[in-house]
Parts: sequence; structure tokens; C-alpha cells
Amino acid sequence: MTAPVPAAPPAAPARPRVGGVVVPHQPTRGQRLVAWVVVLVIRLVSATWRRRPATELRVPDEPTIFALWHNRLAVGVPASRKFLRRLRGRNTLAALISASRDGALLAAIVEEFGVHPIRGSSSRRGGQALKELVSWLRQGNDVALTPDGPRGPCYQAREGALVLAQLTGAPIIPLACRVRWKLRLKSWDRFQVPLPFAAYEIDLHEPIRVPRGATPEEREQLRRQLEAALRAGTGGD
Repeated sequence: MTAPVPAAPPAAPARPRVGGVVVPHQPTRGQRLVAWVVVLVIRLVSATWRRRPATELRVPDEPTIFALWHNRLAVGVPASRKFLRRLRGRNTLAALISASRDGALLAAIVEEFGVHPIRGSSSRRGGQALKELVSWLRQGNDVALTPDGPRGPCYQAREGALVLAQLTGAPIIPLACRVRWKLRLKSWDRFQVPLPFAAYEIDLHEPIRVPRGATPEEREQLRRQLEAALRAGTGGD
């Protein structure tokens, strides 16, 4: 299995704008059909997955930023949405998804899981996405981010989550996922796809808080702390 890696064509057409706002690629009918099939398969297969140990996951009683590696999304996002809905009593999770055509498919998939997609990345629609993330958190909701996504390098955290935490005061929870039985795709991050009856582990590390007045040097220290926590949670995998 090979995951498509989006190229960056030098002469890509400009994204359409509405009132000065860059509009992300929207899922096509074909992508929505593919998303429906993918989600159906994931739901059937994930019903056989087992979390070990099956201890209660605790999160702060406030809007929270969950950070996980890009190649752990297949387990991390459905699991996060599930325990957050149980804790919060409603769907509160949004995920940052690339504004590209490939991102449109992923956006359709997470929507099927009840996760709100916010479209953008550091290279496209980043400022607008940051405003939407800030607004989402200030409404009392939660956010999931991949510090090494959408194109890597793998297991190298960028500072986007730290900037968002500094602007909103929301804590960052490093979310570490490990899957014992899985396929690895031939993508930049060797994306992990859990197999039927796979056992997986989820660890929520101590919250990382970024002071409103943090300097770039202090933010870099916290970025390294976030990266170290997530790397420790991979178990060398």
C-alpha cells in the first residue's frame, strides 16, 4: 500500500479567494465516496482493536490542544474523539488538515468521524487556519495537531502548537500512540495502519503550558520538551 505524497508544483494555480480569504480545496463527490468507504472499513476494523491497558484517560477540564505524530493519526484521532465525547458530553474535537487536494480527502474522512476539519498549513492558508483554531478553542472546544505534519520531517516537532497555546492559554497534551500489529505505508512518515484485532496503547503526558509573554527562546525550549515527550512515547518505533 502506498500513501500519496502531495507534490508541490512550481506553477500551481492560485487558490480562489472569497472576500480576500483563501478557499481550501473542497472534497469532490468521488473523494466523499472514498471517505465513506474508508470510514466504514475503519469502523469495522477498529471494533476489533483493544486498548492496553484499558485505564481511564484523564484530560484537563478546559479547552485542550492534543499533539500527536502524523503517522499515528489512524488510531489517535478516533480514540481522542471517543474519549473526549465521553468526557465532554459532546463532539468538541477539531483537527488541522492541509488545504490541498489530498487534504480534502482527509477532511472528508475526519468529518465522517464527527471531527471538525480546519483547513490550512504553514505553506498555505496558515494565518487563516490559526485564526480559526484560536476561535474554536475560545468557544470551549479541543484541537488535535500533528507537530511534524503534513510533510515532515518525521518526528521533528515544529512550533505551531506552541504558538497556538501561547495565544489562547490552552494546555498542550502530548498524545503518544503505540500499535502492536500494523501495516506501514510507503509514505514520508511510514504511516501506521492498525490491523484487525490489534492492541494499542495511548499515553497522555503532562500538560505543557506556554506563558503569554514567552520569548522565542523559551518557546524553543518548550518545543523541545514537546518533541521529547512524543519521541519517548513511540517506543523506538
